Amino acid sequence: MTPGSSWSASARMYAVSAAAAEAWRELFLQLARRARMPLQVIDYPAPAPIADLWARGDKAAVFMCGLPYSRATPQPQLLAAPVPSAPEFHGQPLYWSEFVVAAQSAHRSLDDTFGGRIAFTTPESQSGFAAPLRHLREASDGTPLYREVIAPQITPQGALAAVAEGRADTAAIDAYSLQLLRRFAPELVARVRVVARTESRPIPPLVASQPFGALTEAFLAAHQDPALHSLLADLRLSRFVQPEAGSYRQLAQEFEATLAHWRAHKLSLAVHPGFEMLAATSV
Repeated sequence: MTPGSSWSASARMYAVSAAAAEAWRELFLQLARRARMPLQVIDYPAPAPIADLWARGDKAAVFMCGLPYSRATPQPQLLAAPVPSAPEFHGQPLYWSEFVVAAQSAHRSLDDTFGGRIAFTTPESQSGFAAPLRHLREASDGTPLYREVIAPQITPQGALAAVAEGRADTAAIDAYSLQLLRRFAPELVARVRVVARTESRPIPPLVASQPFGALTEAFLAAHQDPALHSLLADLRLSRFVQPEAGSYRQLAQEFEATLAHWRAHKLSLAVHPGFEMLAATSV
């Protein structure tokens, strides 16, 4: 980066709609002004490969999934982590995955979806792939749980739509994304029901290419600024906190153990090529 050039920010992971993206843009720009830092907000919508966004050398505040962060070498700098405002998050920078089924389906539990089709987001996703795979290990008995793993749905809203439209029987949705979708796409969320959830894990952080002390301070103080309260409320956030790198370390370890299990025990009779790491489980 050259002196005077701007740095990049992106809420791609949690820009669940155009209105949500605009709210994130405004929050990022206001915090950058408080930090007196030149910042360019990048939309970078799906299906553009999100890994390319994480690989940029000009990151200042980019949401990054915890799983790829835990596996990255070198790891980017941790800037801040969001704390969702819904009571079930208990004021902590944690999240989980919610298994959803179609609202009008006969499914009343996750077990009811076995033998059907399951949707994942992308192979690099903790909430949309690693967490549900780990949760499903408890039900594994050596026989395939599903008939088909369908094509990657890329985003939580894509996976949710696959269930709502009947292309999949279930999908696991990032719990914070689901909060945002309830706010910004309530008509879509009304078409599904939650039947199970995974264990809590550290929520995806905002990362940067290098330390930015003033910008970090701006994020950590955002909840104290009355001018930002409506934006935070709109984004279903109570505050931002300083994340700890060590809290994400377990994600990579869990993922490798989970993949090893599903290579030995079939998850599905058919697996889309987009999830080739599970291909050894298909026949």
